[in-house]
Amino acid sequence: MNILILCTGNSARSILGEAILNHLGQGRVTAFSAGSKPKGVPHPGALRLLARRGIDTSVFRSKSWNEFTTPEAPRIDVAITVCGNAAGEACPVFMGAPVKAHWGLPDPADVEGSEAEVDAAFEATWTALEARVRALLTLPFETMDKARLLDALSQIGQMEGAA
Repeated sequence: MNILILCTGNSARSILGEAILNHLGQGRVTAFSAGSKPKGVPHPGALRLLARRGIDTSVFRSKSWNEFTTPEAPRIDVAITVCGNAAGEACPVFMGAPVKAHWGLPDPADVEGSEAEVDAAFEATWTALEARVRALLTLPFETMDKARLLDALSQIGQMEGAA
């Protein structure tokens, strides 16, 4: 299953989601991330967190969702937005994905303060995303119809920390 994690800037939450899905879902899912208005580079807090977790940061870049709309792009089975639209943030709507879900979370990139405070916000986002990814990976999604998968993904999106 190919999963695209979307947010506006593709610099923080979506990058972390891509990393967690690829790390924990080895063999079952391939994750990508993109944004409707990419920042151009991943947030330094996201890169620090990935490095602390032993994940190679060189593979991550902030990119446009347009990369996933070309004929050469991988087929996207699921598109998950991670924007905190309850906080007034606009979430992108990806066209063409058979199953779409929303896992809204506060943006750690919005946190101002010391490096330690920013890193704590990224850790909290990682924890929330990791719980959602682990819940997804317990599902028999390979055999679920689209309606059941959408319902399950929606329930996962309501887990603690949802924005």
